[in-house]
Amino acid sequence: MNQRQTLQTSKTLISSVLLAEPSEHMGRLIPIPNYLISFSHQHSEKTKSVKSNQSQRPAPSLHLIGSDRGILLCCILMLAPLLAPPIFSRTLEPSTLMSHSKLVMGLIFAKQSDPAASFPLLLQMFMFVSLQMEYERQVASVRAQNALEGDFSISQAEMSSRQAMLENASDIKLERFSISAHGKELFVNADLLIVAGRRYGLVGPNGKGKTTLLKHIANRALSIPPNIDVLLCEQEVVADDTPAVQAVLKADTRRLKLLQEEKQLQARLERGEDSVAQRLEKVYEELRVIGAAAAEAKARRILAGLSFTPEMQNRPTKRFSGGWRMRVSLARALFMEPTLLMLDEPTNHLDLNAVIWLNNYLQGWKKTLLIVSHDQSFLDDVCTDIIHLDNQKLYYYRGNYLTFKKMYVQKQKELQKQYDKQEKKLKELKAGGKSTKQAEKQTKDVLTRKQQKGKKKGGQEEESQEATELLKRPKEYTVKFTFPNPPPLSPPILGLHSVHFGYESQKPLFKNVDFGIDMDSRICIVGPNGVGKSTLLLLLTGKLNPKVGFFNQQYADQLNMEEVATEYLMRNFNLPYQDSRKCLGRFGLESHAHTIQISKLSGGQKARVVFAELSCRQPDVLILDEPTNNLDIESIDALSEAINEYKGAVIIVSHDARLITETQCQLWVVEDSTVNQIDGDFDDYKREVLESLGETMVNKVNP
Repeated sequence: MNQRQTLQTSKTLISSVLLAEPSEHMGRLIPIPNYLISFSHQHSEKTKSVKSNQSQRPAPSLHLIGSDRGILLCCILMLAPLLAPPIFSRTLEPSTLMSHSKLVMGLIFAKQSDPAASFPLLLQMFMFVSLQMEYERQVASVRAQNALEGDFSISQAEMSSRQAMLENASDIKLERFSISAHGKELFVNADLLIVAGRRYGLVGPNGKGKTTLLKHIANRALSIPPNIDVLLCEQEVVADDTPAVQAVLKADTRRLKLLQEEKQLQARLERGEDSVAQRLEKVYEELRVIGAAAAEAKARRILAGLSFTPEMQNRPTKRFSGGWRMRVSLARALFMEPTLLMLDEPTNHLDLNAVIWLNNYLQGWKKTLLIVSHDQSFLDDVCTDIIHLDNQKLYYYRGNYLTFKKMYVQKQKELQKQYDKQEKKLKELKAGGKSTKQAEKQTKDVLTRKQQKGKKKGGQEEESQEATELLKRPKEYTVKFTFPNPPPLSPPILGLHSVHFGYESQKPLFKNVDFGIDMDSRICIVGPNGVGKSTLLLLLTGKLNPKVGFFNQQYADQLNMEEVATEYLMRNFNLPYQDSRKCLGRFGLESHAHTIQISKLSGGQKARVVFAELSCRQPDVLILDEPTNNLDIESIDALSEAINEYKGAVIIVSHDARLITETQCQLWVVEDSTVNQIDGDFDDYKREVLESLGETMVNKVNP
C-alpha cells in the first residue's frame, strides 16, 4: 500500500468513527462544535480538509502527523483504558470501546515521520475518552436515581440523541421519539422543542401522556443536554423536624457548602492561620454572587406567597398535611430556579390566594418553564407558548392559551377542508375504476410529492423517508355537563343565621354568621386555607331542609369503591342500565370506564361519576367544593356552561379564576370568623391579595 493509499485509508477510518451515527447503546461520541477533520503530512505543502456532510454533526480537528514510533506510542497509551480498566474506576460502554478501537486502527495505518507531532493527537484522544466516560457516568447516575416505574417503552431517532449532547446546548430538541405505557401508545414519532427562556403550557385531554412526558424528561429517559438541570416538582417533602423555611433553604446545597466552608475558614483564621485569608475572601465573593445573604428572605417570601403564615414557616414539616408539604416542595423548586422547571397541575392543592400569588410570580420567571395545568386563566397569564398533545404528537403555538384556542379552531377548519378534498379525490378515483388500495396509493403519492416540493422550497435538502399517510377525519373532543333545573322556590332558599361554630380545642371558626342565598345566587367563597371555607359548606348542607347537591373535593368518601360506575347509579337511582351509561357519558366518562370498579378509576374519572350522581339527584342548590380538581380544560368549560344554564342557586369554593369569572360569581371572603361580600370584581380581589403580601401585580404583555 503506497503512502497516498495509506493516508486515505486512515482518513476513511477516522471519519467513519467521528461521523458515525450513535449506536443503540448509551455510549455516544461527544461532538465538538465548529471544527473540521484535517489531515496533513510532510510531503504535502497544503493541508487537505474534509468537511462533515452532516452539518448538524461537527467533528473534532485531528492532525495525523507522526512516525512509526509516535504512532506506536499513541496506540499504547490509547489502549491503556482497555488494558487497565481499574485505573479508570469503571469499564467503558460497548459503543465507546468500538469507537476507541477504530481510532487506534486509524492511527496504525497513518504512518508518518514526525514523532513529536503525535502528542497533540494523543491529548485530544485522551480527552475524548475521558469526557465520554464522565458523560456516561453522569447519565447512568441520574437514571439510577430517578428510575421510571411502570411498563414503559421508549424509542427515539438517533439524530435527536446526537444533537441533544452538544456541550453548550441551551434548548431541548428531541426528534421522532415514541413512548408507550402498558401497551398503549402515547407518543408516536413526536418532536419536542423547548427554547430557553420560554414559558410553555402543555395541554391536551386527560390520560393522553402529559404527565408521562414530564417524568421521562425529568428522569432523562429521553436525551436531554447534560448541562441543562431539570426539576419536576411532584413529591412532597419529607415529614421530619426540619422547619418549613429550612427545608426550602437546604435545597441550595452550594450555598450550604460555602457557608460551612466560611465557618471553618473563619475558625482557622482566628487560630492564627493567615494562609486561609485569601480563600476566605473568595468564599465571601462566591456567597455574594449567589445572593446568600438574601436567601432566607427569598425563601420566606415564596412561602408567604403560598399562604404560609410566619408561624407556619417555622413549623416542622412533620406537623403539616400532605397538601401543605407539597407546597413546601413547590417552594423549594421556585427557590432553586433550575434551568428547566416543570410543574404538573401546580394549582391543584392551592387556595385561590396562593394561586393568585403563584400566577403573578411566574409571570416574571426568567428561565424555562413547562407547565401542565387545567387552569385556563393561569395558562393565559403565565405562558408564552402552548404545546398541544393531539393524536400522539406535539403541536406548537406561539402565545397564551386564548391565542392557541383561536389558532386551533382555524387549524381544525383547514384540516376538515383538506380531508373533504382528499375524500372527494378518492371517490373520483374509485368511480374511474381504481380499487380502494390503488386509489389510496395514488393519493398518497400526490401528497408525498407536494410535501417534498414544499421542503425544497423551504430550503430543506433532506427528503423524508417516512411514507406520507392519508389524512384522518379531524376529531373534536367535546364534553357536555347538564344539571336538571329545579322548580321555583321562595327566597331565601338556604342560609345561616347567627351561627357560631368551632372544632373542639380550637378557636371558633365562625361567630354570628348570617348568610343567605336565593334561586339566582352565584357565589364563590374565597379566602386562604384553614379559615373555614369547606366547613361553611358543610354547615350549609347539614342544617337546612332543601335538597342540596354537594360536590366535595374529597369525593372518594361518597362513592362505593367496590362497585362499578353503572351499578352505583342503578342502585342509588333505580336507573335502567342504558340510562345509567348515558348519564355517565354525558359527563365525559369514557365508555370503557363504565364497567370498571370505581376504586380503579383515575381522579378525573371518579369526579365525573360524582357529577353524574349530582345530576341524578336533581338538586335545588349546587354546592361545589373545588370541582375543577382532576378535570381537563374542556370539562371545566362544560362545567361553566352547565352552571350558567342551571336555574338553581350555586355556591362554589374554587381556586380556578376562569370558572369564577365565567360563572359571574359574587365573591364572599371568609376572614376574622365571619363571611362578607367583597366590593369590586375579581381583578380587585387579586390586587388586594398581592398588596397584602407586599407584591405588585405584573402587567401582562404579549409574549
